[in-house]
Amino acid sequence: MTPESVIQIGQEAIKITAMMSAPMLGSALVVGLLVGMFQAATQIQEMTLSFIPKLAAMATVLLLTGTWMIHLLVDFTRRLIENIPSLIG
Repeated sequence: MTPESVIQIGQEAIKITAMMSAPMLGSALVVGLLVGMFQAATQIQEMTLSFIPKLAAMATVLLLTGTWMIHLLVDFTRRLIENIPSLIG
């Protein structure tokens, strides 16, 4: 196993992690921004107010993109397991 192959596997793992987390983090960011704007407009300064909308948005995104995330992770794992003989020898 060469250092180049380790770096390549690490880069691909980081890329897949970013791809899997981006939809949920993006939805939480958008909902948090909208709730923050609503709070600023109405002068309601309750810190727990943004929790439920963020949780609902992230659950919705997980339901919509969950199968894609699982396929992405399974494909990466399958390729990694299939490449074990070439990485060892």
